[in-house]
Amino acid sequence: MYRNRFAGAETTRARVWSVLAPHYFQRWIRENDTVLDLGAGYCEFINQIRAGKKYAIDANSATLRKASPEVEVVPQDVTTPWAIPSSQMDVVFSSNFLEHLPTKSALQFCLAECHRVLRTQGTLLLLGPNIRFCSDIYWDFLDHHLPLSDRSVVEAVELCGFQVEQVVPRFLPFTMKNRAPGNLLIRAYLALPVLWRVFGKQFFIVGRKYDS
Repeated sequence: MYRNRFAGAETTRARVWSVLAPHYFQRWIRENDTVLDLGAGYCEFINQIRAGKKYAIDANSATLRKASPEVEVVPQDVTTPWAIPSSQMDVVFSSNFLEHLPTKSALQFCLAECHRVLRTQGTLLLLGPNIRFCSDIYWDFLDHHLPLSDRSVVEAVELCGFQVEQVVPRFLPFTMKNRAPGNLLIRAYLALPVLWRVFGKQFFIVGRKYDS
């Protein structure tokens, strides 16, 4: 499915993430942090981000092939207990993955595992399509199972013990499958939140783990 979906688009996606990672998401990640990419897929994020230690977890066999040498891949079904020790991560990141989980219980399990593997004051970064703003095309992908919005994901994150620090209901456009703009235009888009309110179809949520 993913080979068909992203055929011819891998170079474009990697180029887009080469801008997104350093020019937006890096601000939440220190260069000595330990970072986990949940549902890493083709590793576009984790390969580009600067961090002390980098991990990718995904059942997709392509993740092992696409990960850079410095990325340690945990190849497993994320709806089963993760083979990662508790309180080892500074940041857990996930992009366009949660909507692929089969059930709401699986979503809550993954968020609970995020909470477990994060250190105290660790950061959770979640990006995904917001059904409130793309309901007409949300179900065009066969493997979208959960209808998620910024509001429902905030509720799920809080139920798992995180404190939500930032919510951007409209951030990136819905998909990068089609031809993406040049790097300078992507940087300009990131610098102009007024454009997000026009073109943004994906939410971005920042949560933090604190001791209870």
